[in-house]
Amino acid sequence: MSFFFRMASRLRPSTPEEVVRSIKDSFLALHTRTHAKALEEVEKNISSLRLLIYGDGEVEPNQEQVLQITLEICKEDVISLIIQNLPSLGWGVRKDLVLCWCIFLRQKVDETYCCVQYIENHLELLDFLVGCYKNLDIALNCGNMLRECIKYPTLAKYILESGSFELFFEYVELPNFDIASDALNTFKDLLTKHEDVVAGFLSSHYEQFFELYSRLLSSTNYVTRRQAIKFLSEFLLEAPNSQIMKRYIVEVRFLNIMINLLKDSSKNIRICAFHVFKVFVANPNKPQCIIVALLDNRREVLKLLHSLPTSKGDDELDEEKDLIIQEIQKLA
Repeated sequence: MSFFFRMASRLRPSTPEEVVRSIKDSFLALHTRTHAKALEEVEKNISSLRLLIYGDGEVEPNQEQVLQITLEICKEDVISLIIQNLPSLGWGVRKDLVLCWCIFLRQKVDETYCCVQYIENHLELLDFLVGCYKNLDIALNCGNMLRECIKYPTLAKYILESGSFELFFEYVELPNFDIASDALNTFKDLLTKHEDVVAGFLSSHYEQFFELYSRLLSSTNYVTRRQAIKFLSEFLLEAPNSQIMKRYIVEVRFLNIMINLLKDSSKNIRICAFHVFKVFVANPNKPQCIIVALLDNRREVLKLLHSLPTSKGDDELDEEKDLIIQEIQKLA
């Protein structure tokens, strides 16, 4: 393989400027030449680019050259061309581009990430990537690229606060399981990677977010319900989200959703719902509306808790269930 790598280095452009110019010209040619010929040239250029910045397993890439190529990629607006032309490219070249994308985003001069800064100045590219979940052919590629972007707080913040974020509530229910699962992974990353960003977002978009999230918890799709309650049971109980949790557990509408999920036919959903429900009950500062709702539903809730399935040897869950039952029985 190293022989071919050396051959490629001699046959293809060698300086960063030449490499990037060749890539840019081939992308621009997609709209001026016959499509098949143009695609072939793009594929050759991206294959050479992958070898230059990733290596071939035997020959390690020159890190200074990788940085210079990245700077030139940004300078010549090739980042935009890559994203905008993804739908036109074949599976192999898209795979190479995703690998190159991950490397590009990690390059920095001093403390500035070059490509991240470029994307900050072209935020519409993030909207484009989010929208690509609607395209069956490129959805998974774009998901990988988005999750790489989300590692950087400014880019994650933009997606959260943009209109594009609401699309994820649709994407996680797409009929294609692989794409729906990938969208859910991106959704989770957006809500867990940067604590301060997420706290600020949920503080200012609390009503809008939980109205949409409640629809996932009430979905007719079993996988959606299970994933939604599982994530919520983990997310609310994380220390950085304590203020959001305190706000959530004083609302009767959310208590009622948990009671409904305790009736679900799925054991896993019922157990996850219990882990959220118990926080409503254990709250020492329950508002009167929560107390009234628990009293109104006491007989049914106690029956649901007594029948809650537990695994053999799961003493912690049994203890928590008994404590919550006692707390409800004491209500007056």
